[in-house]
Amino acid sequence: MPVRALHHRDYRMIPALLREFRETAGLTQRQLADALKVAQQTVHASESGSRRVDIAEFCRWAEACNLDPHDALDEYLAHRPR
Repeated sequence: MPVRALHHRDYRMIPALLREFRETAGLTQRQLADALKVAQQTVHASESGSRRVDIAEFCRWAEACNLDPHDALDEYLAHRPR
């Protein structure tokens, strides 16, 4: 049986990376949620790994944390399990 994308080993580090981006930017979950125009629970679920973030949202998240999306993706690729 195939592994669901949310539980795939390549995705496992993304929630922690999203949280690191937010904390490094000095944002609370509420502040980031406001910037993304989503509920605070959405940010929490994304950081806890119970909700999957697609690539477009990953880029918006990075931008809201004052990161270039290319740099954010490079960060993921540098630490992705091989």
